[in-house]
Amino acid sequence: MNITTSFPSKYLKAADLQGHTVEVKIDRVVLEEVGQGNDAEDKPVIYFQGKEKGIVLNKVNSSTIAGRYGDETDNWSGKPLSIYPDKTSFRGDIVPCLRVRVPDTEPDVADGEVPF
Repeated sequence: MNITTSFPSKYLKAADLQGHTVEVKIDRVVLEEVGQGNDAEDKPVIYFQGKEKGIVLNKVNSSTIAGRYGDETDNWSGKPLSIYPDKTSFRGDIVPCLRVRVPDTEPDVADGEVPF
């Protein structure tokens, strides 16, 4: 028995991806109470079309998405996103994490029309 399956998480974790990158479309972003007791606080959680689990957004992932799709999360619905497992430093340890990547899109103007 895999003990981690006995305690499923409400949110997506790096281990859930089993080393793979997953392509998704954003469904919605909502504020949810994350944590327990005195550590509980409202955080933005991003959910994806056709998927059950969402990701609690951190500053890095929020900035990555907002850099392409703008600061208003209501405008993110339907937009493509790649989710991949990575590692980060947390309280002096290297730990697994999830990162997001916004897929490249077509340029807004043809090269001949760029004003420089």
